[in-house]
Amino acid sequence: MGGGDDRSHGRNEEMARRRLHGRDEEMARLDGLLGGAVAGAGGVLVVRGDAGIGKSALLDHAAERARDTYGMRVVRATGFETEAEIPFASLHLLLHPVLDRLDGLPERQADALRAALGMGAGATDDLLLTGLATLSLLVELGSDGPVLCVVDDAHWLDHASARVLLFAARRLTAEGIVLLFGARLGHGFNPPGLPSLRLTGLDEASAGRLLDEHAPDLPRAARSRAVAECAGNPLALLGLPAYGDGPGGVAGVAGVAGVTYVAGVSGAGDVLPLPRRLEDAYAFRVAGLSEPARRALLVAAAGDGDLAVIERVTGPAPLQEAERARLVWLRGGTGRLEFGHPLLRSAILNAAEHGELGAVHAELADVLADDPGRQVWHRAHAATGPDDEIADALARAAVRADALGGHAGAGAALARAAALTTDPALKARRLVDAARAAADAGLSERARALLREARPAADDPHTLARLHALRARAAFEEGAPEQAHDLLVRGAAALGRGAEAGALLVDAARNAWQLGDPERLRSCADRLTALTPGPGPGDGLGPAIDAVCGAAIFLEQGPARAVPVMRPLVAYGRTGATAPRALRINAAFVAGLIGDFDAGRQIAAEVAEECRNRGDVGWLPLAHLPLAASELYLGRFREAAATATEGLRLAADTGQPHRGGHLHGMLAWLAAVRGDLDEARGHAARCHDHYDTTGIVNSLAWAEWALALADLGRGDGAGTVRRLAAAQEGPGRHQIQGVYAAPDWVEAASRVGDPAHEPLARYTSWAEASGQAWADAVLHRCRALTQDDWERAYALFTTAVRLHADSGRPWEAARTRLLFGERLRRERHKTEARAHLRSAAETFERLGATPWAERARAELRATGDPGTPSGTSVALDALSPQELQIVRLAATGMTNKEIGARLFLSPKTVGYHLYRAFPKLGVASRAQLAGLDLTEA
Repeated sequence: MGGGDDRSHGRNEEMARRRLHGRDEEMARLDGLLGGAVAGAGGVLVVRGDAGIGKSALLDHAAERARDTYGMRVVRATGFETEAEIPFASLHLLLHPVLDRLDGLPERQADALRAALGMGAGATDDLLLTGLATLSLLVELGSDGPVLCVVDDAHWLDHASARVLLFAARRLTAEGIVLLFGARLGHGFNPPGLPSLRLTGLDEASAGRLLDEHAPDLPRAARSRAVAECAGNPLALLGLPAYGDGPGGVAGVAGVAGVTYVAGVSGAGDVLPLPRRLEDAYAFRVAGLSEPARRALLVAAAGDGDLAVIERVTGPAPLQEAERARLVWLRGGTGRLEFGHPLLRSAILNAAEHGELGAVHAELADVLADDPGRQVWHRAHAATGPDDEIADALARAAVRADALGGHAGAGAALARAAALTTDPALKARRLVDAARAAADAGLSERARALLREARPAADDPHTLARLHALRARAAFEEGAPEQAHDLLVRGAAALGRGAEAGALLVDAARNAWQLGDPERLRSCADRLTALTPGPGPGDGLGPAIDAVCGAAIFLEQGPARAVPVMRPLVAYGRTGATAPRALRINAAFVAGLIGDFDAGRQIAAEVAEECRNRGDVGWLPLAHLPLAASELYLGRFREAAATATEGLRLAADTGQPHRGGHLHGMLAWLAAVRGDLDEARGHAARCHDHYDTTGIVNSLAWAEWALALADLGRGDGAGTVRRLAAAQEGPGRHQIQGVYAAPDWVEAASRVGDPAHEPLARYTSWAEASGQAWADAVLHRCRALTQDDWERAYALFTTAVRLHADSGRPWEAARTRLLFGERLRRERHKTEARAHLRSAAETFERLGATPWAERARAELRATGDPGTPSGTSVALDALSPQELQIVRLAATGMTNKEIGARLFLSPKTVGYHLYRAFPKLGVASRAQLAGLDLTEA
C-alpha cells in the first residue's frame, strides 16, 4: 500500500508530463467536484475500469489540479494486494500524515481511531464508529481549507479500511472534501449508492494522438494494428505498439517513453487477452534486468511495500536499478515502494517458481522478527506442509485482527491456520471460526466455501451447532429464510438441550414468524417447551419461550389466547440493560403484537441509545425496526420517518439489506398518510421486491396496508376493501398488520355498504385480548360505523372519544373525531360536528396527514365553518426527516459535534442541515429553536 500526504509524489511527476488524450468529459467532471469542494460542498466518485484503462492517470490529474489550481490539500493511498488481509493497514497509511489532528476529535471517536490504527490501548470492533472518526478527522483537516482524498487500486483495500472509508464517503455533503476511488472492474469494489465513472477505451483519434506523442517513429502498419488490437487501452498502446508475423509472433520492438516494449501476439489472428498481454510485456521488461534486480522485484512483490524491510533483504542497489527502468518508484519520504502498475506485480509473482517464492517469504519472515503480526504471514506462506506452531500463531493473529474489526483478515488467518493444523477436530473449529469472520466481513461466498470444507470433520455438537447457525445466517442474508429456519433447528438438535439450543430455536421461530409459517412456528414452540434443563436464572429464555408459544397460538387460533402468553417477554424487556440485548429487541417486537406501543418504544429507544453510547452501530438497524414501528403506531409520524430513514442508511452501512424491507414498508405507510402516492408506491415496490427475493411476508404486509391506506385517503372505499381483502387471502394474512388494518377495512366498507363482518370480528378478538384503552376506543369507532341506529352509533362514538382522551394515539383519535363529525353533520347536528371536525383537522395538520386534513376541512365547510387551515404544521412539514432530527437535538442545546456523533454525520453536515432548516422554521439562530413547539401532537 502506498499512501500519505501528496506533496511530492514520485509517479505524479512523470504523469504530470503526460497529456491525457480523449478524457475531456471525465476531467471536466472531476473539475466540477474540485470546484464544489472549494465552494464548501462535499463529493465522492468511484472511477472504475479495466487494467491499464487510465484510472491512475485520471486520479493523478485530479491530484495535480487540486494541488496546483485549486490550492487543496491532497492525501492519497494506493491499495496493495499483500495488505488486503491486515485490518486498517490501508487506513493507517492514508491518514498517517494527518494524525496530529486527532486531538480535535470527540474523545470516543479519537480513542476508536487510535485503537484501530494500533496507536492506543484496547481495540475496536465497531467499524462505523471508526468510520465516523475518520470522517471527523478529514473534516478537522478541512478546517484549514478544502481537501482531496485519493484512494487508487481500491479493490486491494483491506475490508476494515474499505468499510470505514465508504462510511465516510456516504456522508460527504458540505465538508469541502472530495474522496476519489480508483478500482478495477470485476475485483469486488463496486459500492452501491455512490456515484461512479466507468472508463472505457480511447476512441481511435485519441488513441492515434497518444501514439503520435509517445511513439512518433512507429511504422504506419504497426501503428494501425496497435490502435485496432489494444481497444483504446492507454497502457496497452504505450506498452505494445509493435506487431508483426515473425517467429513466435514477435516481429519487432519499439521504444516508447524511453523504455523498450514487446508485442504480445502469439500467431496470426491469435490474440491473448489484454491483461495477459500486458503481463507478458512486463515480464519481458523484467527479464532484461540483472539477476539481483529481478530477485529484488520478487521480494517487493511478495512483501507489503515497506521499503526498509525490502532493502534489508535485497540492499538498495538492485531496487535502484528497477527504479531506473521505471518499473517501481522508491518513495523515501513515505518509506514505501510502489509498482508502476499492479499487473507488473502479478507478472512477477506468476513467473516465480513455488520454491523460489517460498524462500523469499522465509527471508522476509527472518527480517520481521520485531513484527510478529507480519512475520507469521510470511512464515505461513513459506510453509510446505502442516505446522501446528505456525497455525497457533496465525490463530492468535486472527484474534487480534477480529478485535480490531478486521474480520476479513481474521478469516484469512484462520483459514490458513486450519490448512496448517494436524488435529482434524481443531481444524474443523478453525474453519468454522474462519467462516464466521468471513461472514462478519460480508464475504458470503468465502464463508460458504469454508463451511463446506468444515462439514466433513465437524463432529462435536458445539462445532456442528455453530456450523449450522452460520449456514443459517448466510441463508437468511441471501434471501432464504426457510433454509435458515431449518438449519437453526438442526443446530439446536445437535446440541440437544440447554440454553444454547433454546437460543437457536428462538431464532428459528423468528424466521418462521417472518415467513408466516404456522407449522414451522408450532414445531419450534413444541421443541422449546420440551427443553430440559430449563433456562438459567435471569437469562430471559423462559419469557422468550412463552412468546414463541404465544406466536404459534396467534397464527393457529388468533390473538385472544395468544396475547396473554406474550406479555411476560414485554415485561422482561422493560427490566433494562441487565437483560440480553437480543431478547430486549424481541420484546420490543412483541410489544407491537400486543398493542403496547409505549413499552415497545421505551424498550427499543433504550436499546438504540445504548448502542449509540457504546458505539455498537451494527445493532442499530435492528433496533430501528421496532422503534420506527412504535413511533408510527403512536402517531409520531415525523419521528417514525426519521428513524426509518436513518435505519435504512445504517442498514446499508452495516451490510444488512434484509432489514430494509420492513423500513420501506413503514415509509410507504407514512407516505400514504401524507398523500404522497408516488413515494408510497415506490417504497411498496421495494417491499414487493424484498418479498420476491426472501419470502419474508412482513414487508409485504406493510406494503399492502400502505397502498390500501392510500386508496382510503383518496376516497376510494371500494379499492381499499378489494386490496385488504386480497391481502387477507395472501401470504401476509397472519401478520399483525392484518389486525391493525381491519379498522381501515371497516371504515372503507361503511362507505360502500359492505357489512365487513370478518375484519370487525378479527379486530374485536384482538382488541379485547389486548386490554389497551386505545384499541377499545378504535373498536367502539368500528362498531359505530356499522350501526344504522343513530342513537346507538352516537353512544359508541362518544365512548370512543372518551377512551381516546388518554390513549396517546392522536392519529386514531383524530380519525374517530372525523368520522363522528361526518356522521353528526349527516344527522344535521352541525354545531356539535364542528368541534370534532375542527379538532380532527388541526391534529391531521400537525401530523402532516394532508388528505385527512383536507377531508376534515371540507366537512367543516359543509357545516358552515370556513375550515381555514391553522398552519400549525406547515413549518414541520417543510423539514426533511433528517433536518427534523437535527433541529430537535439542536433545540436541546447539543453542539454540532455532539449531534454529528449521535447521528453519524460530520459536524459540517449538521451545520448545513441547520442552515437549510432555519428559514423553513422562520428563525435566524439556534438559540431561537428552544422557543419553538417541535412536537407533533
